[in-house]
Amino acid sequence: NVWCAAGKGTFGTAELVHRLQLTGLAQVVSHRRLILPQLGAVGVAAHEVQRLTGFTVRYGPVLARDIPAYLRAGLRATPGMRRVPFGWKERLVLTPMELVGIWKPTLGILAALAVLDLLQHRALTPHLAGELVPVVGAVLAGGVLVPLLLPWIPGRPFALKGAIVGTLWAALAHVLLPTGLVEGFGIALIAIPLTSYMAMTFTGATTFTTYAGTLLEVRW
Repeated sequence: NVWCAAGKGTFGTAELVHRLQLTGLAQVVSHRRLILPQLGAVGVAAHEVQRLTGFTVRYGPVLARDIPAYLRAGLRATPGMRRVPFGWKERLVLTPMELVGIWKPTLGILAALAVLDLLQHRALTPHLAGELVPVVGAVLAGGVLVPLLLPWIPGRPFALKGAIVGTLWAALAHVLLPTGLVEGFGIALIAIPLTSYMAMTFTGATTFTTYAGTLLEVRW
């Protein structure tokens, strides 16, 4: 999203100036005004853009659907256009993006578990389900459940929120699935870090996590 890109520099002053020069926009349009997304402001120094390109930066509404109304109002934004909605629906819409990035590593883990089951039992056994379900559940818990329940999960760090949900999922999986104590610890060792990691990657999709805070959490 724009906020994440602006925070890490891929939507910033240097990139904007580079694109303006690369496209030759000054030769295409007669005016010298740029309307940028409001959430891109954290990465753009408007005075530098004007100094280097001659274009004046105006920050438009948060949502692209409000741009026509913003233009009709003479580049004036209403308070509603400046507000960032981030309820459960907005959070849930972002979850597919989180899952797309993790499906390949997840398939790798599932394949490794299947191979181990084959080596141990000479065939795929029902016992394998007790190993695969916790992994898939951990991915869904971190990628879907954490964003959905974000305001109500204790703790500030997203990794901690994910670890809490992962612990609860590991305990539930141990109760519901036919696993022993050793297997239960194994489930926890896989589920908790995986869910914690999935939750941590959601920081870039939120509207309130700072870039510095995200870096600190990743380093931690």
